[in-house]
Amino acid sequence: MNPENHQTTTTTHSKVISHVFSTGTVKQGYAGPAVGLFDIGESEIAYMLRVSLPGIVKNQNTIKCEVYREGRVCIKGVVPEIAIPSDTGCLYRMQVQQLCPPGPFSITINLPGQVDPRMFAPELKPNGIFEVVVVKLGVRVPVS
Repeated sequence: MNPENHQTTTTTHSKVISHVFSTGTVKQGYAGPAVGLFDIGESEIAYMLRVSLPGIVKNQNTIKCEVYREGRVCIKGVVPEIAIPSDTGCLYRMQVQQLCPPGPFSITINLPGQVDPRMFAPELKPNGIFEVVVVKLGVRVPVS
């Protein structure tokens, strides 16, 4: 490559500004897999929110998710107390040092725009990621 012909390209990324509010044991979390870290994705018709909830197991805990028209998503649940059985038959209760302590939590995240609170699909993945897809307000969803 000839340095004289080299062009510099500048890419500008739009910045998503969101406010996150955490209460309960999530707010007291320590170093380690963090509860409440999130990413927001956007398509023409919907937003996708992915929230880290390590220690929350599908079908073992109830997670409540509420979506509001202004784009606010509230996630509530309980971090379970951990008891691990051993081969000897003893049950070990874990001392919390690196993970979020057991107890109730709530996480509130503001999406970049308004949404239809009737049109959302939450799912807790086996890897501890809670995924919520919510349709933008006023968008027609293609029927397939």
